[in-house]
This record gives sequence, structure tokens and C-alpha cells, in this order.
Amino acid sequence: MSSREHPIFTIKNNCQDCYKCVRECPVKAIKIEDNSAQIVPDLCVACGKCYKICPVRAKQDRDDVTRAKNLIAKGEKVYVSLAPSWVAEFDNVSKEQLLTAIEKLGFAGVSETALGAEEVSAHLADFLSDKKDGIYLSTACPSFVEYVNKYLPDLSVNLTPVMSPLLAHCKIMRKEFGEDIKIVFVGPCIAKKFEADKNSSLLNLSISFRDLRRWLREKGINYHNIEPRKGVDFVYKHASKGRYYPIEGGMIETIKQYGKTDNVYMMQLTGLNNIKRELCTIKESLPDIPVFIECLACEGGCVSGPCTKINKSGFEKRTRVLKDVALENNANLTNKSHDIFKNYDKNPVVKKNYDEEQIKKVLELLGKHTIDDEINCNGCGYDNCRNFARAVLEGKAEIDMCVSHIKHIAQRKANALLKCIPSPIVIVNSKLSIIEYNEQFVQAFWRDEDHADIYDRNSLIGANLRDFISFTNLFSASLDLGEDVKRENIKHNNSVYDVMVFNIEQKQVVGGVIADVTKVEIKREKIAEKAKEVIEKNLATVQQIACTLGEHMAETEVLLRSIAKDYSSEINDRPNITIRNKKGKF
Repeated sequence: MSSREHPIFTIKNNCQDCYKCVRECPVKAIKIEDNSAQIVPDLCVACGKCYKICPVRAKQDRDDVTRAKNLIAKGEKVYVSLAPSWVAEFDNVSKEQLLTAIEKLGFAGVSETALGAEEVSAHLADFLSDKKDGIYLSTACPSFVEYVNKYLPDLSVNLTPVMSPLLAHCKIMRKEFGEDIKIVFVGPCIAKKFEADKNSSLLNLSISFRDLRRWLREKGINYHNIEPRKGVDFVYKHASKGRYYPIEGGMIETIKQYGKTDNVYMMQLTGLNNIKRELCTIKESLPDIPVFIECLACEGGCVSGPCTKINKSGFEKRTRVLKDVALENNANLTNKSHDIFKNYDKNPVVKKNYDEEQIKKVLELLGKHTIDDEINCNGCGYDNCRNFARAVLEGKAEIDMCVSHIKHIAQRKANALLKCIPSPIVIVNSKLSIIEYNEQFVQAFWRDEDHADIYDRNSLIGANLRDFISFTNLFSASLDLGEDVKRENIKHNNSVYDVMVFNIEQKQVVGGVIADVTKVEIKREKIAEKAKEVIEKNLATVQQIACTLGEHMAETEVLLRSIAKDYSSEINDRPNITIRNKKGKF
């Protein structure tokens, strides 16, 4: 089965590598592949936990609405089996309004899945009535049944030999309306898609409450405002105590209504992690009385299924179901009328065993050489480092998923960079306490007379930066503004520095690169002094030249004026002569 054919799959581009699905998956049916968390169909039990908790909606349930539309478009007689948890899902909507809205989609009618629940309860009441001892596990939840057959195969023989309420209901519907009808389940569960795939002769398709709401929106059908069809109701007949099934303990409550099980101790377990914890060692302490255990994969029951609204408390949902049961309190319980016997065969997941040497090799790659190094932080999604190592060997996990390993690598790289950079570097928090520094910082700013009595020269972590430099105002400004700050020619202890303060965590952690430019500045000053001397000499020379030129200009002016005067006198003593040029002008 490909990932897209499975009831749950991952949209690769949406996955953010947060590993939340790995942490939450009770059977670790997640494989990190091409930087995204993919479902492993052979391991998955379709509980929908990953779908429910994925923060970016990368996990999606298979959309079977198109297939349902096609059944209707072909002219098939298609009925809906409606989960009793609908009363906790659709706010301020009457039964008549919802049924009318569903009919407008083209369905032939709507029947209550709770009728199948009552059929199951009737069979179990008879089945348990003569039992003297033993453990008996419910089979109402297909996700739980899949979990037992795959991961607790020794308990498969303890599964009660009856169909799930949904399959029992399908049998009832086909007997009532014909074997050729098509049935689509509508409810809060993803595992029902899995059940439909395995039992297609009884159940054609399964869609969720979310799918139904989306379909109605596409058709422009507003079930809040719709005018109910006159006489609209559930087809066949009404259920009664079977409506208890979607809440924890509801199945037990319904079985007790038949009055045949006073000899049986009954208990309920919800949530696969709780079920795993309780059932893993159940064979070690078998009771001497019959014990029936109602098991549901979703904590709180079906009203808390993966495809339900998340803006309601479990208490509110359960209360709604209880009120709905009370409305039908006088209805007759369904008695045994159909053969719903079903055998469950174990299908254990085969796990490869890895020896200690193989596990140690992976742990060493993670930098975990001793037991103390195995911190079991669960950051990778696995409950301990050894299980993570096994997942790496199985190809389900990658080395880089180990948070502590990545942190150590990053720390080593940072330390290497700090050592290699020739300038003093210091990193401080918002209180100007030193978080990290390099040896160049110590060499530049450590003063035995100022610091030896206060700090250890070999460990300045936690020291106050103010005790070492006078320009901490640049660090404070960067923290306050959340921006990088750069200043040149900062004088400190007869040295000159260029300082660059940069944000690492905005307004929380900043780092400073402090470049000693004292030699450069001294060289500049010497160059400036030499230039000044040259300029002054040049100015003196220019001034001297100017003075000399000024004297020569004065003497020349006197001489020229004298010549001009003598020449003018000579012209005035000559007789009058008329002179014409070529154009006749004088």
C-alpha cells in the first residue's frame, strides 16, 4: 500500500521536522525520509494521533469524498451510517436539520450506527454470561484491534469474537434495504477508513465529520438555517442505549442493560499509551473471575476522535451524548437478530533484533560512550537513546534527530571558531553576564590587579562584563534596541578598538567582536605628522615664492609705467598725421 492509499499520509513540503508525530505516535510508525516524517503503513494502526497533533497540518487523512460523490453520481442507492457522536460535533443543529442537509447531498437515507452497537452489546451479554474466568477485550475500536493483532499478538485470542458496531450496522442495513446498497460511514474516526478497506463487501467508504462539513459548504448547504424536510428521520428505527458507545464506559453501560453480566468485572481503558501500559503484563496476573475490558484508542472515547472539533472539552462532549441518550430512554434495545460473529487473527509486526555491539556503534556516533551520556531526553521522539539507536538501525530515524548530539556539534564548531578568530570575542546575556568568550578576550582585558581576587582566569562564565571593559554601553544599546551596533576608535586602557556588537537572540543574547586597531591608529598618526611637516614646508616655500614674485611684479610694473610715459611724450611732440586702415576706419 502506498502512503497516499493509506488512511493517513504526510504532505512532504509542509513537514517542519519537529518530530512531534514521532514523539506522540504510540507505535512509532513514523519514518524520517528526505527530511520529512512519513507514515509507515505496515506499522500504523490508524489511530490518528499524528493527524491530530501535527502543528502544521502536514499529516492528512485520505479524502474519500470524491469516491462518495461518484457512488451517488452513478445512481447507486447510498445510505449513511451516522456515528452517535454527531450530537457532540454539530452545535445548535437539530437532528432533522442535519438529516435534511445530508439528504440534499443525494443520499437515500441516514441510519444510526448505534443500532449496530446495540446488536454487539446483545451478543456480548450472552457471550459473557456463562464465563467463569479469563480476559475479554472489546472489538468496537478498529484501531485497538489492529494494535493488538500487530503489537500484542498473544492477546489476539482474548478479543471478543464479534464485529465492530459499524460492521454490525452494515449487516443490519443490508438485510433491511438489500445487499446491493452502498454504505458510507460518517464519524470522528480515521481508523474507520482502514476498516472500510478491509471489509469493502460490507462498508464501502468512510468520511469524517470534517469531510461532511466541507462537502456541505461546497454545495452551499447551511445546516444551521436549513428548513427540515417534513417527516425526516433516521431510516429503519431509532437506537437507544447504543448511543452511549462514543464515550468511555458507554459500551459497558449498554451491555449491562441486558442484565446478564453480573458475574463479570468490567473496566475501560482509553488511549493507546494507557492500553499498552496496562495490557503488556496482563498475562502475568490472570484473575480468577471473568474480566471484560472496553478499549478505545482515543482518550475519552470516540467523542475525542482525531476528526472532531478541538474547541470543546471532553466533559462537554460527553454531557451532550448523555443528554441525547436520555431523549431516547424509552426506546427498545436491539436484541440479537444477526450473525455478527468475527474471528480476529494476529498479524504481528516482525521486529529485527540488534545486538549490543550494533547499538553501541550507533550510540558512539551520537557521542554517547557511557551510560551517563545516554540522557534519554526524548527530543528525538523516542523514549530512550537505545530505542532511538534501534530506529536508526531500522532506517526509521536519522542521526541528526538527536538534539543533544546536534547541540554538541554546534558547540564544538562554535568553540573552534572562537579559537580561530584572532580578535577578542565575548558573548553575554541580557544581564551582561558572560556566556562564552575566547582566549584572546582574556589576554586583552584580564588584569591580575583588578580581577585575580574576584574571578578564575580559566573560567569567566557568569562574570560581569562591566568588570572587564569600559564600553559596555554598546552591548546594552544592542540589547535594548535589538539591533547590531558598530563603533570605531573606542579608547580603553591606552588601546584603541573597533567594536561590533551583534544580536544572537534578539534582546536576550548578544556577541561582541573587539578588534584592536591601536597599531593601525599609531601608524596613521605618524603618517599624519609627516604629512603635516611636508605641508608646512610646502606652504613656506609657496609663501617665499609668492613674496619673490610679488617683488619682481612691483619692479616690472614701475619699469613698464616709465616706458609708457616716455613713449606717450614722444608721440605728442610729432606733427598731425592721419592714418587709415584697410576698411577706412581710423
